[in-house]
Amino acid sequence: MFADASMKRQRLVSGRTLTRMFYEAAEAWKRQDYQKTIETLERASRLDPANVQIQLDLGRAYGLRYCYSEAEGCFEKATRLTPKPAEVLTEVGRRCQEFGNVSMAKTFLERATRDGGATTEVFVALAELTERDGRVEEATELVERALKLNAANAPARLARARLERLAGRLPEAEDRVLGLLQDGHGDPWLRARAGYELGEILDRLGRYDEAMEAFLEAKALIRPAAVNHAATLKRIQQRVSEMEQTITPNVLERWADARESLGPARRFAILCGHPRSGTTLLEQVLDSHPGVKTSEETHILHDEAYLPLSLGFRPEASVLEVLESAPLSRLRKSREDYFRFTELYLGVSLGEKLLIDKNPALNVLIPAAARIFPDAKFLVAVRDPRDVCLSCFMQPLAPNPVSSAYLSLEGTVTQYLSVMGFWRVLLPRMRNPFLEVRYEAMVEGLESASRRVLDFLGLEWDQRVMRFDEHARGRHVRSPSYAEVRQPVTKRAVGRWQNYRRHLEPYLSRLNPMLKALGYE
Repeated sequence: MFADASMKRQRLVSGRTLTRMFYEAAEAWKRQDYQKTIETLERASRLDPANVQIQLDLGRAYGLRYCYSEAEGCFEKATRLTPKPAEVLTEVGRRCQEFGNVSMAKTFLERATRDGGATTEVFVALAELTERDGRVEEATELVERALKLNAANAPARLARARLERLAGRLPEAEDRVLGLLQDGHGDPWLRARAGYELGEILDRLGRYDEAMEAFLEAKALIRPAAVNHAATLKRIQQRVSEMEQTITPNVLERWADARESLGPARRFAILCGHPRSGTTLLEQVLDSHPGVKTSEETHILHDEAYLPLSLGFRPEASVLEVLESAPLSRLRKSREDYFRFTELYLGVSLGEKLLIDKNPALNVLIPAAARIFPDAKFLVAVRDPRDVCLSCFMQPLAPNPVSSAYLSLEGTVTQYLSVMGFWRVLLPRMRNPFLEVRYEAMVEGLESASRRVLDFLGLEWDQRVMRFDEHARGRHVRSPSYAEVRQPVTKRAVGRWQNYRRHLEPYLSRLNPMLKALGYE
């Protein structure tokens, strides 16, 4: 029926006109004229109502603007129009993941698994989402279904190995990964992920030199794809150095003085720090408190609060220039947009709850946050720099400008010093209230550390924060630490760098000043 309807559809527009409209929609998006993009695609939809691609693109646009019900409507229409529902349902699931609505992604992927045309990739994608929900047994069942469809499927085999590791079956996990690597799969990124997985397994087995060899081999596979990111990373680090010089104490004082002119104070805190410094553990503890709602690793503060302030500026304009030039009316709008989009993303009204935006990437956005939210408090996670660098180095991250720094220990140390060096420069200049929270203090004395944080945030003690691991089991966790935070705290990761001392030794002299500054000598 769908095939016939598609073949007989009445299109009221030429292919050339549609191409032009797609181009106009894309250009409007680049200009941050998101409404223009949506209006253009809506018009294209009216002219060609049976075009599946338009519905997919329109749904994506709505989703990226946090209009989830509208996005779902477009996706439902796309599934009704296509003669290949499983294929479209899979694509819809991917797009939902792109704009961060995991619940919607799972709904469409689950529907795809019930379709006769479901592929192995559908089961693997759903299994990975289910795994991050902490439902390892259910994820394993999905992977087994994938392997029944295609026993040679490399992503399914890799997922099965990872699930074996998470279940503590390390020898079985190692055998599965070695078998996958020996098959010589042609996709470098998949082979790299398998190498990272092998490194993690060998680390858990205490075979540290072999683990490091696996990590290095994985990174060698990724390095060619990361070459183009080097220039961008250098510009980011230069921008950080520039802010160290330009965001002076007087600037921060002046911004703090504008607090009352920006409108009513909000109950808001930012949780940042270098990646792998304990931000996820602290976030899960705080989200367990009934007076708190956390937002995990979104781009809302950057995309909806800061980025609109940069409209009309040349690309090389300094952060200071952008922030100093912003009129109060525009700053107020950035504040309003941030909270509005965050509530849409979370699907809840914050009410009287304290919002905590957790994202390590916000460390270099502290000046923007201080300008737009002079009433915000800052929590900065701190951990032994040697453990942080090692952990970042071991993460299987897809190539991007920042992750390209982690392709060598030298690059990892350089990036760490850039990010945390920036914080140490800003620290004595800060006018917003801030608190450094040590990872080691959290795992050595969770209650005392949590009481200190709650007191800083103006919150009463609540015993539920001590059961954060139970709370985390009911949440989808985006961080790489998703498995660890569903377990009670342990000291296993404290001093982990000692197992790789000889590999880190050449870089310790560069880290020594930071070790001293943070008290980790």
